[in-house]
Amino acid sequence: MKFDKINSLVELFFTKYREINSASNKPFLKWLKDSKKDFLTWEQVKLNIEILTDYLKTNLLKGDRCILLSENRPEWLICDIAIMNAGGVTVPLFTTYSEKDYEYIMNDCKPKICIVSNNIQLKKIEKFISDGVKILSIENISNKIESIESIFNEYSKKVNLDTLSKFNKEIGRKDLACIIYTSGTTGNPKGVMLSHGGILSNCEGAQEILISLVRNCDPVFLTWLPLSHSYEHAVQFVQISLGAKIYYAESLDKLLSNMSVAKPTIMTAVPRFYQNLYSKISLNFSKQTGFKKKMISSTILLGIKKLNNGNLNLKEKFIDFFCEKLVRGKIRKQFGGKLKAFVSGGGALDQKIGEFLNSIGLPTLQGYGLTEASPVVSCNIPGKIKIDTVGPPFKTNEVKIAEDGEILVKGENVMLGYWNMKNETEKIIKDGWLHTGDIGEITKDGNLKITDRKKEIIVNLGGDNISPSKIENLLCLNEKIKQSFVFGDKKTYLVALIVSESEENKKEIEFYLENLNKSLSLIEKVKKFILIKEEFTIENGMLTPTLKLKRKKILEKYKQDLEKLY
Repeated sequence: MKFDKINSLVELFFTKYREINSASNKPFLKWLKDSKKDFLTWEQVKLNIEILTDYLKTNLLKGDRCILLSENRPEWLICDIAIMNAGGVTVPLFTTYSEKDYEYIMNDCKPKICIVSNNIQLKKIEKFISDGVKILSIENISNKIESIESIFNEYSKKVNLDTLSKFNKEIGRKDLACIIYTSGTTGNPKGVMLSHGGILSNCEGAQEILISLVRNCDPVFLTWLPLSHSYEHAVQFVQISLGAKIYYAESLDKLLSNMSVAKPTIMTAVPRFYQNLYSKISLNFSKQTGFKKKMISSTILLGIKKLNNGNLNLKEKFIDFFCEKLVRGKIRKQFGGKLKAFVSGGGALDQKIGEFLNSIGLPTLQGYGLTEASPVVSCNIPGKIKIDTVGPPFKTNEVKIAEDGEILVKGENVMLGYWNMKNETEKIIKDGWLHTGDIGEITKDGNLKITDRKKEIIVNLGGDNISPSKIENLLCLNEKIKQSFVFGDKKTYLVALIVSESEENKKEIEFYLENLNKSLSLIEKVKKFILIKEEFTIENGMLTPTLKLKRKKILEKYKQDLEKLY
């Protein structure tokens, strides 16, 4: 697909539809939570987009904002494209925002229309909806609120389908496509304005990497990361460009069982998912004995050697052949049997976890990006994985390292700015270069390597810079440690909060920490810790919707306890 010839995300969909017109009954979208409903075909999705576009055009002027608050489901994609096709701007909201966040965003973007999936989601924003704002629901929830389901049924009877809107040719690449509010680890969310061209350039960069994985098959995706997140929001257009079949997962808890049903070719997720996966598989491996244990050890050892381009001798090749059949093959089968790659984004993936997953037959490509870059900047390439890096930058953007080590990005993918925040925009975009807030370097292979997060660096009393996330990732490699939080700004040493199920684990954690400290530099050693049972979650405000630690919130609750360790 020639992305430079496409002017909007709407045109991308209709172009792909025309490409597969002879197979327009091809299955496209399926929600696993609703097992009674079959796949929506490309033809059905196209028709629903056209119907909803015509309906929305009576309420929207160009540039009007439209709230979209729903769990992942086929109607999400249909609403998103129809909003843009009608000239509007999609403002997707996480279903896990706090009441304060909903209130702030509603007041900030001033929507003309609010689309909610059901009554549960409506209740979250109902009191913040201004008079005159049109409310639509995906499901039938009330006689007072028109449902999209009824629009599809009734509106299609009233109009001549031949006269329905096709795609809006007035939309250009520089036009605003969506405002995605960053969940943020501190303060109010910022409304990131992304253009049609910005997301299209991201699709172009992604397709160059993924095309080798889907060349000889019909690609299948299993989506679970919220579509309100910039990462998954962009991925849906990559899926469209590949003509993929898309399954929407039921929930994170049912992800593994959903994988066995969907049998995905490619799956995108955030580091926390891979961390949990690593813990579960490692725990299972640790219970094995005898021949099985030896085979597992050989699988990991030889897998890592191959990953690092090491040559296997004849004996090793023989052993690896059986590892492939007896270990990796069985693991792949548990994940549907057709997985070509996991793609990790939205945060740093621990190197040990990346090596482990790749070695046991689950290829994992780590990428890097941020919402302000539409959102992907770089990604590892299949067959050329450098696990300690985030791969080469997309050819559709330019990356350079500033004098202080900060990663700077320039290209069509850079956001148009923050909604209603001119000063904040000018602070982060200077001379066209997006200042990412991340510290990194370019390796001799041309890959980007992230070394620190500028804003999250701990500066100890001696003036040393320490990356807490690096140490937190290492702590969480222990199966008894669910989560961790490292503290030590303006202090003489580091301490930690450690989330574990039982006080009985304390001795084992102490022993693990003692050994871990031996591999850390003097300034990185964790001297003391507190054991807590309450997990950091989205619901208690300690995690962002993409499962990153909200450091400010955690400190508000636990700072006094941490101070007692000094």
